[in-house]
Amino acid sequence: MFNWLLGEGASLKHHIPGDTNYVTDLKERMNPRGGSNRSRSDGADGEDNSASSKRPFPLNSSFVSSPILGEDLRNEIYKRVVKQNKSVRTVSVELQVDMRRIGAAVRLVELEKRMEKEKKSMAIPYARAVHEMVPTTPLAEGGQRQPIHEPINELPVHRLTQPQIFYPVSESRQFTRVDAGRVFSGAPALETDEEKTLTVQSLIKPGTKRIEKVGKGDNEQHVLLPADARIPHPQLIELERDFIAKPHEPKERWEKYHERIQKSDALAQKRKADAKKRAEERTIRIEPENSRFEFRFNDVVVSKETTGPDGRGHSAPGRRYGVPTYDRKKGQVKIPTKVEV
Repeated sequence: MFNWLLGEGASLKHHIPGDTNYVTDLKERMNPRGGSNRSRSDGADGEDNSASSKRPFPLNSSFVSSPILGEDLRNEIYKRVVKQNKSVRTVSVELQVDMRRIGAAVRLVELEKRMEKEKKSMAIPYARAVHEMVPTTPLAEGGQRQPIHEPINELPVHRLTQPQIFYPVSESRQFTRVDAGRVFSGAPALETDEEKTLTVQSLIKPGTKRIEKVGKGDNEQHVLLPADARIPHPQLIELERDFIAKPHEPKERWEKYHERIQKSDALAQKRKADAKKRAEERTIRIEPENSRFEFRFNDVVVSKETTGPDGRGHSAPGRRYGVPTYDRKKGQVKIPTKVEV
């Protein structure tokens, strides 16, 4: 091992700023002009697979390291969300960054600013060194097109779509993706009048929110909607349709897009405000005199429908009373598994 560290691996001791410092870069560093049939920018399948490659493990060519946000791009995300008060959805489309990552970046910058305000020490040299040795996505300058950091409109494979189902349909019936989602969910077919109005285009319009459940008890589940209605940015579908219809009118297309975004954000804010108002109406507040405490009471219903057959219904009050908890049991996940944006 020491012979390798003093010989071939000695070039990895000091990294080249702006380039990766992977073991797979050794061949190109030792012989930058030759020794391989591939050029510096051509890989086995047309991808970058040399010194600037994203494959850190020589024996695992399937693993590709993903780039991280550059410092300027991260600060720009915080500026647009917090200072310019833009929606997370709009910033995600403008900078080609996933909405969950935008939420995480905003919280991280907010934490850094709080630490600076409290005069706490931060490992800035270490962070700069890491940014120099791993792939990063920079912020576009001078009106250039922003590089794509990651796909922003992808969907994971839904568990209901994994089985193969043979569903016979008459030739005279129009079978759409809305019907396919209902078949996967085990939901009954739509009525004839409802089939004409419930389409993919109607589901992605701002303000359209269709929540339908099938099943009973623990087997209750949402009816699967088509992918167009489940993707994070359904407004991009209408933007693409406008591009096909009017390819030479970019200003008009983007104006319509921003109108849809504003309408969607306004409806989302209205739904949140209505939900908060309903919660306040259900809550009775009592604040005794000369007391710094406030007591809040809500009317509850304890029944078989709320508690469930095992007494662990999530909508039941006091669901832990009389039922052992698994918080301290080994193997239970006790950390957040997702980021709510």
